Amino acid sequence: MAKQITCRRVYEETAPKDGKRVLVDRVWPRGMRKEDAHLDEWLRDVAPSSELRKWYGHEPSRFTEFRRRYLAELRDAGHREAAGHLRDLAARDRLMLLTATKDVDHSQAAVLAEWLTKSR
Repeated sequence: MAKQITCRRVYEETAPKDGKRVLVDRVWPRGMRKEDAHLDEWLRDVAPSSELRKWYGHEPSRFTEFRRRYLAELRDAGHREAAGHLRDLAARDRLMLLTATKDVDHSQAAVLAEWLTKSR
């Protein structure tokens, strides 16, 4: 049975309904102490490449192309293992994908949540 997959900012409060909390950013969130993040995992290998992240620059007008490129990256060898691990986590428990970006709807966490939900 598919479990719930959601995403939000890592800076927001934790909740019992979060399930597994996984940070999906390549770089550590600014100003966040590791002990305050309350993470189960930091899965940086599933994040977009540094080149793609820098190109995107969180510009909503580039999101469609960012999404297309990021989905292609998820199929490459560098991302495949980490993406498979996320898929396994999602199959066993609720999954909260965390990101530091201010616009969660236009982030890799949103792309991952959709991808994980549709790829079941």
